Amino acid sequence: MAQLFDQNQKAFGREPLAYLLRPKTLEEFFGQDEIVGDGKLLRYLIQKDKLHSVIFYGPPGCGKTTLAHIIANATSAEFESISAVISGVPELRKVIAAAKERKKMGRRTVVFVDEIHRFSKSQQDALLPYVEDGTVILIGATTENPSFEVISALLSRSQVFVFKMLDGRALKQILERGLKKVAELEGLNNLKMDEDGKNLLVAFANGDARVLLNTLEIVLKLVKKNEISVVDIQNVLQRKPLRYDKKGEEHYNIISALHKSMRDSDPDGALYWLGRMLEGGEDPLYLARRLIRFASEDVGMADPHALLVAVAAKDACHFNGMPECAVNLAQAVVHLSLAPKSNALYVAYSAVQSDIKTYGNLEVPLNMRNCPTQLMQEWGYGKDYKYAHSFEGARVDQQHLPDQLMGRKYYKPTDRGLEARIKEKLNG
Repeated sequence: MAQLFDQNQKAFGREPLAYLLRPKTLEEFFGQDEIVGDGKLLRYLIQKDKLHSVIFYGPPGCGKTTLAHIIANATSAEFESISAVISGVPELRKVIAAAKERKKMGRRTVVFVDEIHRFSKSQQDALLPYVEDGTVILIGATTENPSFEVISALLSRSQVFVFKMLDGRALKQILERGLKKVAELEGLNNLKMDEDGKNLLVAFANGDARVLLNTLEIVLKLVKKNEISVVDIQNVLQRKPLRYDKKGEEHYNIISALHKSMRDSDPDGALYWLGRMLEGGEDPLYLARRLIRFASEDVGMADPHALLVAVAAKDACHFNGMPECAVNLAQAVVHLSLAPKSNALYVAYSAVQSDIKTYGNLEVPLNMRNCPTQLMQEWGYGKDYKYAHSFEGARVDQQHLPDQLMGRKYYKPTDRGLEARIKEKLNG
């Protein structure tokens, strides 16, 4: 592959491969068949140039911006592009002003806002009236869940299309196209990559076409051979990047998966999601806090030791730090996964909260009140109070709740774990 690297300035002094390969038509677009495949609504709207305001939501490198550019090439409307990262209200006003003038002349304007979640609420509010009255057709692209990051009024006037991570088939097609493009640019007929190498690059990309093509360029720069093998690529790649945003939706998706795996008593699933968070850079103390909550919410009195284990894992995180404390958290996760499950405490306290909200500040029964003075005794404070230790088994049946809540049962133990014995005791 000497020709390619003897002319290094020519080969890599150009635009990035991801830019050069950006499709211009739907026929060149790979992936997302669920929304732009044959017979799908979005494909029809693009082909018939009848697009209305839409939000494209999905992970990085899945084709959101690319599809917006395809629409730009396909539509008869004027196409304006704004990056929410570098644009503000002044730039937005200029685009809107131009769109107003076109509307007077019967011409449409499509405005593409990349990373629309970066717009503040006031910036999104500034856009809203013009989406509503049809001055602009909005295409917003976001990697963050629009339910949280796009104002509800704008969402209600737009159709959300959910993009998925690109699958292996789509990435393989993009990779083949990238190899062909480089060969064309450099006049090479013998640029090859073995199938295992292609599969490794596809796996490394983790559903992101931009990562795939950027990595391909790095490999081509460093592996100076006509035929590139999987071993060559392994030597270039040191570690697979994990898609994990500690403040984004993926954070909440993965912590949800961890909780539900433990709740379902699946230690393998729980360990995997724990690892995904830790290896992605999550604060181990955040995980420890969630485990402590889980120990009471989902295990509770079915295994009281679960809380002790979770708190001990938190202390281990303080003492050891990463990476040593990963195994301490793993121990806690396995214990919580295998522990008998009960949400009786959680349900009980939720019912208490509900009654407090409903009834407000109910009075403490007189027999339960503290009585440190003679006057308070005269008022009846502490009257008829029964001292538990004076009775057999230290159990006393007397009024403990306010009058309005007499007979209320909050804690209802299950038949699982230690709670089976607790239930028997309470019913005895």
